[in-house]
Amino acid sequence: MQFDPTEIDQKSIYKLLTGAVIPRPIGWISTVGIDGVFNLAPFSFFNAVGDDPPHVMFSTVHPDGGNKDTLNNVLANKEFVVNMVTEDVVEQMNLTSKTISSNESEFDLAGLTPIPSIKIKAPRVKESAITMECELVHHYTLENHKFGGATIIIGKIVMFHVDENVLLDDFKINLETYKPMARLAGSNYSKLGEIFSLKRP
Repeated sequence: MQFDPTEIDQKSIYKLLTGAVIPRPIGWISTVGIDGVFNLAPFSFFNAVGDDPPHVMFSTVHPDGGNKDTLNNVLANKEFVVNMVTEDVVEQMNLTSKTISSNESEFDLAGLTPIPSIKIKAPRVKESAITMECELVHHYTLENHKFGGATIIIGKIVMFHVDENVLLDDFKINLETYKPMARLAGSNYSKLGEIFSLKRP
């Protein structure tokens, strides 16, 4: 079957896209507002985009045509932190997806510990095994949207923080102790499952 995205409704497009492009890593983005309130929210439209120099991206939708707090904070301060989501914090990550007032902090809502970054003002999640301090380098809002669209954020990583419990020799990550979580469709998530190696020809 074929589906022209201009001929089906937005809900159907979302289901096709998020059901087909799986699993997706979760970027748990922490920022600070101009009023000093710490913000934390998960984004599954997230990934690494390059290593020379290292950059990551995430995309945020515009509910009801407005900006989420995360986007407002990134545009105001030109920085954010990516906190990676693992099995032991997945429940708390889910709590931070709840819509709350801009003057409230998701850190408090989920019982998480904000700790200082080294090069930027945005806080890190202490309970996250791997965090990345990022500086905004580019943002782009999708054009010709029907229901608010989305804005893509690209940030340059200026500092890595890696818990020694998930770090192996030669900067490799121990997948057995790291235990990252991935987003599927709807309310479904996944763990790593079976791992196999396939060398390039």
